[in-house]
Amino acid sequence: MSRFIHENFLLQNPSAIRLYHEYAAETPIIDYHCHLPPREIAEDRRFENLTQIWLVGDHYKWRAMRAAGVDEKYITGDASDWEKFAAWASVVPKTLRNPLYHWTHLELNRPFGINDRLLNPDTAKSIWDECNAKLREPEFSARGIMRQMNVKLVCTTDDPADSLEWHKKIAADQSFDIQVLPTFRPDKATQFGSPLENTNDYVTETTISAYNKYIDKLGDAAGIEIKTFDDLLEALKKRHDYFHEHGCRLSDHGFRGFHYDADDAIFHGKVNDHFFQVRNGEENTRYSPDDVIIYRCAKLDAEKNWTMQLHIGAIRNNNTRMYEKLGADAGFDSIYDNRYVADYLSSFLDHLDRENKLPKTIVYNLNPSENEILASMIGNFQDGKTPGKMQFGSAWWFLDQKDGMEKQLNCLSNLGLLSQFVGMLTDSRSFLSYTRHEYFRRILCNLLGAEIESGLLPNDFEMTGGMVRDICYNNAKQYFGFKIK
Repeated sequence: MSRFIHENFLLQNPSAIRLYHEYAAETPIIDYHCHLPPREIAEDRRFENLTQIWLVGDHYKWRAMRAAGVDEKYITGDASDWEKFAAWASVVPKTLRNPLYHWTHLELNRPFGINDRLLNPDTAKSIWDECNAKLREPEFSARGIMRQMNVKLVCTTDDPADSLEWHKKIAADQSFDIQVLPTFRPDKATQFGSPLENTNDYVTETTISAYNKYIDKLGDAAGIEIKTFDDLLEALKKRHDYFHEHGCRLSDHGFRGFHYDADDAIFHGKVNDHFFQVRNGEENTRYSPDDVIIYRCAKLDAEKNWTMQLHIGAIRNNNTRMYEKLGADAGFDSIYDNRYVADYLSSFLDHLDRENKLPKTIVYNLNPSENEILASMIGNFQDGKTPGKMQFGSAWWFLDQKDGMEKQLNCLSNLGLLSQFVGMLTDSRSFLSYTRHEYFRRILCNLLGAEIESGLLPNDFEMTGGMVRDICYNNAKQYFGFKIK
C-alpha cells in the first residue's frame, strides 16, 4: 500500500506542488492565537506518553470517541493512558472523511516521522511504543517540538487576572529564542449570568458567587476594590497596561452572539445598576455587559496599536449533565445562529470608527452561513492606511478543515484581498497541532495551483508564490508588528 501521508499530500497538480515546496513548506510559523499553557513552555515539559501529549484535553477527539460509542471511562475517566490510547486507535478508522483522520496522520508524520502505517487497533502498540520512545528524547520536549516545527513566535490566551509569571520566566530565559507573548482575554469579566464558563443563559446563586469571586481576584491583581462597574473598567485598564508592559499586542473576545447597542448599553446607565445587583448577590438579572466591556477594551487596543480578535458564534456547554460532571471545554459546544449579527457588529465597528478608536480587528466566524455577511462587513472599515486592517479570520473550530478553509479562502478572495490575509493559527492546547499550519498551506497552494493550471490565474510563480509566502508568514509579522528574534 502506498503511503497516505507523503510529500505531495493534498497537492493535486504540478503548480500546487511547486507553490508548496518552493514557497510555503519551509516558511517559519507565527502562531498568533493558541491556548498552550505557558507554564509547560517555561518548564519545557517532557510528556510521559502519547496520551498525555495527544489526547488529554482534546475535545475534538473526545467528541468522535463518544460518537463511536466509547465509554467515558476511556475518554475523560480513570482508564489507564494506554487504555485511552487504544480506545482512540480503535476509533481512528471510523473517522474517515472527518478532519481528524487527516490531522491524526499529519501529527504522526510530524514530528514523529511515522508515515509507513495507519493508526488502527493492529498498529496501536507499535505506534505507542515508537512515539513514547521519542518523547523521552530532548527534541520532543515542549520546546523541542516547537523548534522542530520552525516556530518563531506564539501568542497564548490569558486572563486579565493572570500574573504572567510564566511569560516572565520564558522572556528571561536567554537559552530559548522562541517568543511567547500573552493575549488579553477578559471574557470572565463580562458574563454576569454565567461568568466563568460562558454557559447557557441561566443565573443561579452559584454562578453569581463564582462571578464575584473572580471579580475579587481581578481586583486584587489590579490593586483596586471593585464595587462599581466603573471600578471594573478601571481594573481592566490597569491589567491591559500590565499586559502591554509584558509584550502583549493582541486582545481576544469570545461570545455567542453580538448584541451591541450604543444608546442603550453605554448611555443609559443600565450596566451600572445590574453590576451593583450582582455584586450584592442578587439573582434577578440576565444582563451581560460584554458589549460595553469589549467596546472599552477596543479603545484601549487602539491606543496601544494592539489587534482586537472577535470570536463569534459558539454556543457552549449545551449538555448540562456533562457540564456538571466535566466542566467546560469537554466537547459539548456547537455552532450558534447569530441573529442580527450584522446590525450589531456594524453599530459596534461604526461607533469605534467615528471616534477614531477602531483598532486592527480580526473577526472569526463559526457559522459558515454568515461568512459573506462578516467578510463584507469588515470591508466597510478598511482605513486606506493599514494594509488589511480589518481581517476575516481563518476558518475556526468546527470550520478548521479542508472544506471550511476553502470556503473561508474563497469568501475572502471574492469580497476582500486574499493577498493581505494574516494566515493560519492553531487555536490549540496541544504542542502537536502545528501541522494545522502545514494543512492550511497545502490547501492554499492546491487552491491556487488548480487555478494556475486552469488559466484562472497567470502562470507567474514569482507573483503567486510571493503571495503564498506573505500569507504564511510575512503578513502576520508586519500586521502585528512582531519583532522576531
